[in-house]
Amino acid sequence: MNTTLTAQPHRRSPSRLSPARLIKAGNQAMARIPEDLIALLGRFSIAAVFWKSGQTKIEGFAVDLVEGRVQLGWPRLSESAVALFEYEYRLPLISPELGAILAALGEHVLPALLLLGLGTRFAALGLLVMTAVIQFLVYPGAYAIHGVWAAVLLYLMARGPGRLSLDQLMGRQRT
Repeated sequence: MNTTLTAQPHRRSPSRLSPARLIKAGNQAMARIPEDLIALLGRFSIAAVFWKSGQTKIEGFAVDLVEGRVQLGWPRLSESAVALFEYEYRLPLISPELGAILAALGEHVLPALLLLGLGTRFAALGLLVMTAVIQFLVYPGAYAIHGVWAAVLLYLMARGPGRLSLDQLMGRQRT
């Protein structure tokens, strides 16, 4: 019996720290980030942006949870808000007074709904419309920041508020 020995090429097993393994491990770790926390962070962050803007348009009512400042009283539109809509924003089709009122109302009600996670998708839609108005009619050069706002709002519209929300508690959102 004649046997021939052939040399098998030596196959190196991939190193434990190979770039491919590190990338795969990193991707798997990032895929485990809970979407509920992403939604909560998105809701809080975008709500804060619009709430703070709304606070600049009214007097007599102020809530700043970060600084712990609360002033409760009947809110009234500030003169500076009307002036902004009259001289800087100059929206077509509506008066500066109406624009200031609608903006102040939207910048308070819609963020409050987002924080609660109540009617989240529609609140996000309302803020997306406001973002589009700001982008196209007021500050067209600020597309970078408005794009970030739009991305967060679109995420909330598409994925919903997550389980940490009144929508979920009331059974309005599928998981």
